[in-house]
Amino acid sequence: MISIIVPTYNEKENIIDFLDKTNTQLDLAGIKAEIIVVDDNSPDGTADLIEDYKKLHNNVVLARREKKKGLSSACVYGFNLSNSEILGVMDSDLSHAPQALPYLINPLLYNLCDITIGSRYISGGRILNWPIRRYIVSRTAGFLGSTLTTVKDVTSGFFFFKRKVIEGVAIDPIGFKICLEILIKGNYQTAIEVPYTFSDRATGKSKMGIKEILLYLQHLRRLYRYKANPHKDLRNRI
Repeated sequence: MISIIVPTYNEKENIIDFLDKTNTQLDLAGIKAEIIVVDDNSPDGTADLIEDYKKLHNNVVLARREKKKGLSSACVYGFNLSNSEILGVMDSDLSHAPQALPYLINPLLYNLCDITIGSRYISGGRILNWPIRRYIVSRTAGFLGSTLTTVKDVTSGFFFFKRKVIEGVAIDPIGFKICLEILIKGNYQTAIEVPYTFSDRATGKSKMGIKEILLYLQHLRRLYRYKANPHKDLRNRI
């Protein structure tokens, strides 16, 4: 089984379209997967829409959390709910193209690698409809994390991996960038990047702001310290 973890907060304008398009692509590719939506008590009624949707789609699971605890902790929550051997994360605003799912999942099914990352910054990858400020912030964030890993898109939030990658690993990310945490701390041999087209959300409000930028810098500091002395990190082992 494959589990796709989808954190949500105030995504009522996107969530049903996302679920429909994701299930369509999974069906076309013949991939059996569950979609675990972790909702942080969205005041706009996102969870209620999912509750109705899953009555007709038994591969959709809804996990409600009482407070807004953040994207990364929602992902860890979803990992712990799942029993699948392959786990993935994607956004619910359709910025992560469902059409890319087979290209991210199949290399893991065929044991060609341990991690796949949807990449905007390798040949074939691109970004649509981003304001120049967002692009500059993203590229700067990538540059700051570039010495931690050879992966080009270090801030990607669209990725899949085998469960064994995080077994016994202390996953304790700050902010949004859980993929980078897994790349630095995970137990794996091979990670590959898969190009895809990132398209900025058409509806709803972006969660990116000054707070998230500051959290990313704090997260980077922690990861650089971890890489210098990995044996000290004993928190939140999965």
